Amino acid sequence: MPTTPLAIIGGTGLDQFPDIEIAARSTVETPYGAIAAPLIHARLNGHELIFLARHGENHHLPPHRINYRANLWALHAAGVRHIIAVTAVGGITPAMVPGVIALPDQIIDYTVDRAHTFFDGPPNSVEHIDFTWPYDAKLRHSLLHAAESLGLAVQPKATYGATQGPRLETAAEIRRMERDGCDIVGMTGMPEAALARELAIAYAGCSLVVNWAAGKTEAVITMDDIRQQLDSGMAKVRRLLTTAVGLV
Repeated sequence: MPTTPLAIIGGTGLDQFPDIEIAARSTVETPYGAIAAPLIHARLNGHELIFLARHGENHHLPPHRINYRANLWALHAAGVRHIIAVTAVGGITPAMVPGVIALPDQIIDYTVDRAHTFFDGPPNSVEHIDFTWPYDAKLRHSLLHAAESLGLAVQPKATYGATQGPRLETAAEIRRMERDGCDIVGMTGMPEAALARELAIAYAGCSLVVNWAAGKTEAVITMDDIRQQLDSGMAKVRRLLTTAVGLV
């Protein structure tokens, strides 16, 4: 299979991408075990890419059971040099209302017990990556430019708080995260972003806000409400990606 420089990782609400023209599907053996789903080699708006469903094609993998190392290793082995990672998140700060698309520029990791590095001992050497700016500036600019060309409003900056899941957070945890500077909360942003950096893959996030985080309203957070936001919001995300692939 020829190398492909761009990949889209689909999260909750984007396990399938109906807009792409599928050319082939491939499974990849990795030193880290099985990947979440076959790599989909495809074209979108005339541009070649690979699509990978982070949670599996049937959305059967919870965030803490995703084999992030296998997923990223497989994409790297396929020649991927740029990743746009789609996530569904909760909104914490006032601008992050449900339905908003945010392009995070920072991340805080609250996850535990996840295999989070390729540099965890022999036979690999010990390395310490610079993670000051976890999201690639040029790739973020491509997404921003695509949104502007579509007249699509996005939040150009946000700090993503990555939690362990699969449960949602308590109101007290969200208050702590807001004090820490988090704008949005999700469960899959780490270690994915750091693993991409270890492999020298440019990585940018595209986060759809699907609910207010715990304690931000009096309402109970329900999956029905989240699914409604996913149905409408992911249509906007797909439009954004369809334009952005031509700018990467």
